[in-house]
Amino acid sequence: MDQKLLNKLNKRFEEGTLRSLSHFEGFSDFYSNDYFGFSKLKTESDVHTFGSTGSRLISGNSSEALTCEKFLADFFTAEAAIVFNSGYDANLGLFSSIPQRGDTILYDESIHASIRDGIRLSNAHSYSFRHNDTEDLSLKLSRSKGTVYVAVEGLYSMEGDIAPLELIAELAQEFHAYLIVDEAHSAGVFGRKGKGLVEELGLGSKVFARLVTFGKSYGSHGAAIFGEKALIDYLVNFSRSFIYTTALPPYEYNRIKCVVDSENIDRCQLELQQKIKYFRGGLCSFSPLSNESSPIQMLRVGDIDRTRLISQVINDNKIAVKPIYSPSVKTGSEGVRICLHAFNSVEEIDKLLKVVNDF
Repeated sequence: MDQKLLNKLNKRFEEGTLRSLSHFEGFSDFYSNDYFGFSKLKTESDVHTFGSTGSRLISGNSSEALTCEKFLADFFTAEAAIVFNSGYDANLGLFSSIPQRGDTILYDESIHASIRDGIRLSNAHSYSFRHNDTEDLSLKLSRSKGTVYVAVEGLYSMEGDIAPLELIAELAQEFHAYLIVDEAHSAGVFGRKGKGLVEELGLGSKVFARLVTFGKSYGSHGAAIFGEKALIDYLVNFSRSFIYTTALPPYEYNRIKCVVDSENIDRCQLELQQKIKYFRGGLCSFSPLSNESSPIQMLRVGDIDRTRLISQVINDNKIAVKPIYSPSVKTGSEGVRICLHAFNSVEEIDKLLKVVNDF
């Protein structure tokens, strides 16, 4: 390998932030995005394992795909929907194709890497604004030129906090900007029947595009972008991550329908909130900065070595958690990411609390 690449790898090793693949078989799960445990849910579609044969525009389209997209649009109260193979593909395809040269994208500084990568592939100007800071957003909106897009998440995956969507939507309308909301982590967890924060707050008419993924709360795979039909038609024609990739196999579309429309969503939401409240109530050693109803609770440590130590001690107790370092968070904001689930038992949470509270 080129020495420049080896130097970058060695720098991560020396800093103690080198990533590696881990496997936690037999551990208590406090690290996955499978908030309801739906990844273990069996559906009728799971017995059908036919492949998709090609991209959606060639041979990979199917009645299952079309039926799923129509169902999703109706369920999430949108004019139309389009399914991508993952949330990363969806954000990459949306942000690389919609903003044009001379346009401006304003994005929260804590926005997901998939959106940042999509922005890099666009020809638009782009500027970050301070995390969840509507005053900074307002200032940057007043200075922006061309067509303006504002990109935020509903629930931030590395912060565990929720965007002030109502204020952001008002600002977007005031400055005639197009609001894009990534609900990868908030769909399922929030809203009536898991329809997310946009629906819960009644902001559907104020949001230009909304993204929902199916690999987190819904325990499946893929993602959908929701918006007006013209937006979806545009993505079919210009979104390269949709056009030039093999489609999901037909059974995946059926599984998405089953898990999104699960009759257990409301019960799982209630159980999840009870577990979150129980965990926060028993935490003594840390004061989590995350939202009180968020399944993602960040234990802010602010030091790489101590973060690694705390994470390792928790893992040594057969509890699966992950340390979070830069660039996933700002340098100095390192910490241990704890994900609560509806299926976590009180005994599991008590065991985690005992370990954490010893620090």
